[in-house]
Amino acid sequence: MKKLLFIAVVFVGAFTAQAQKTKFGVKAGVDFASIKFEVAGVSGTASETGFFVGGFATLGISEKFAVQPELLYVAISDSNFFSVPVLARYTFAEKFSALAGPSFNYFSDAEEDKLKMNLDLGATYDITEEIDVNVKYSLGFGDVAVNGIFIGAGYKF
Repeated sequence: MKKLLFIAVVFVGAFTAQAQKTKFGVKAGVDFASIKFEVAGVSGTASETGFFVGGFATLGISEKFAVQPELLYVAISDSNFFSVPVLARYTFAEKFSALAGPSFNYFSDAEEDKLKMNLDLGATYDITEEIDVNVKYSLGFGDVAVNGIFIGAGYKF
């Protein structure tokens, strides 16, 4: 048990020592979603426009690479849910970054299958040190899939 605790402390210490920067922020924007479903042989689609709002942290691993977990509230007509994307962020130009990773979505108003997973791909442009604009496509999986384009802005503290 002591060895396991020691290894965990060394790992966290090494991660913290190499971290370039950690920044926290808020973001909000509009989403254009399509909901596809197939239940008991019946399938259909619906398109809706909604909004999202939430917070994020950018955990710098190196000068060009970071991990960006987010917590978002997403409202799309009758489907409100909480989304937790865990995105890899790679800075490929001075103000441009690419984002990719899974997002875990909890549908609070669903009767079953409340937890869904999506794949998110996107990009961010830093207007200033504090303000950015971002766009992301979220690809859903399963019998009920929510796909969407999220366009927003963020503010880093």
